[in-house]
Amino acid sequence: MTATTPQLLPGGRDLDAAIAEGKRAYELDRAHVFHSWSAQAKLSPMTVVAAEGSYVWDGEGNRLLDFSSQMVNTNIGHQHPKVVAAIAEQAAKLCTIAPAHVNDARSEAARLIAERAPGDLNKVFFTNAGADAVEHAVRMARLHTGRHKVLSRYRSYHGGTDTAVNLTGDTRRWPNDNGTSGVVHFNGPFLYRSSFHAETEEQESQRALAYLEQLIAMEGPDTIAAIILESVPGTAGIMIPPPGYMAGVREICDRYGIVFIADEVMAGFGRTGKWFAIQHFDVVPDLMTFAKGVNSGYVPLGGVVINEEIAATFAERAYPGGLTYSGHPLACASAVATINAMEDEGMVTNAARIGEQVLGPGLRELAAKHRSVGEVRGLGVFWAIELVANQETREPLAPYGGSSPAMAATLAACKAGGLLPFANYNRIHAVPPCNVSDDEVAEGLRILDEALTVADGHTS
Repeated sequence: MTATTPQLLPGGRDLDAAIAEGKRAYELDRAHVFHSWSAQAKLSPMTVVAAEGSYVWDGEGNRLLDFSSQMVNTNIGHQHPKVVAAIAEQAAKLCTIAPAHVNDARSEAARLIAERAPGDLNKVFFTNAGADAVEHAVRMARLHTGRHKVLSRYRSYHGGTDTAVNLTGDTRRWPNDNGTSGVVHFNGPFLYRSSFHAETEEQESQRALAYLEQLIAMEGPDTIAAIILESVPGTAGIMIPPPGYMAGVREICDRYGIVFIADEVMAGFGRTGKWFAIQHFDVVPDLMTFAKGVNSGYVPLGGVVINEEIAATFAERAYPGGLTYSGHPLACASAVATINAMEDEGMVTNAARIGEQVLGPGLRELAAKHRSVGEVRGLGVFWAIELVANQETREPLAPYGGSSPAMAATLAACKAGGLLPFANYNRIHAVPPCNVSDDEVAEGLRILDEALTVADGHTS
């Protein structure tokens, strides 16, 4: 399948005019925009001139199936009309107001989030994004416990601000880590590349928990404020925790008075086929961070959902933190519209069904067919394809923290076929919107099939 070039874009916009506007935007971008996580002189970023549903149109006018959901956040797809209308309606009524004042969009968004959160997580502190949600969750845990250390796992990502990037367990931390942030990293369960020489999920879970408890004993339980875990690690590889692991972490935290923070920034709001990924494990954290999917990234928004005990810590004692745009009306109005649209249109149920009946089985068929695929794993519309140079040795197709000509060729084949993938190191993540259709998934699988043939040519 090749990328198509329609003459009109969504909304009736003229394609040629949009391409011309895109070229001008590209020139201005290269002249003035400083990009994140990039060596600036080596960049040649793709221009996007339009988006609708599960598709985007690039600067050449090619339509691409968005299997990345951008940064794994457009959970309801692009330009959902109910959310676009809600933003416009809120802008006409009240664009912004200081966070000290009540606004109805923030109040309703908090209600909808708390209703879907597990257990007694009933208070919401709004932030601008996921990274500052993590910053504030850690601050709350430290103030609540009077302790400083925070434990987080390797193969994780928690954000780009100072505390969040130091919590992160991948290579993006290294240039920012001076060893002074009070963070201690540990190995979490990942059976395909087990650090514990495990052969079964049960062994992996038990050995990972034993290791974690030993680490806590060596660090001193009374020095540890929190353990933060992505409920399902996202950017690091979509590794589903084995049965018993999350419950074991919860028990360890209870025993030592450690706050359990679940990072749901990427995995939350339907992505795994439940409102929050932690709900797959019947575990209730003390704090839960969110962002991305809460409003599909239409307006920047994040937050922390807080349980009763930690909220009570700040009942008579001021919480020392805040943001000018906390609970911004435009952002919260888009969250209300997003959550209601997801509920009304059954998107969370659809994500679960797609994962169980369409995307998961389709990816497993590709894994059986292609020698470049070491493993596929995931839930809902949250899947990773682990690419290897050799299935027996499990040598990754690109090194940890980098890329390779083999990965570059595979990703180029995806785009040439009309697919926009999410890639990290040696993996392609299949992460379409929660309301993706069966036909769109089938289209994505066909393109991936062709691209993996390219990857096969780099295997032994």
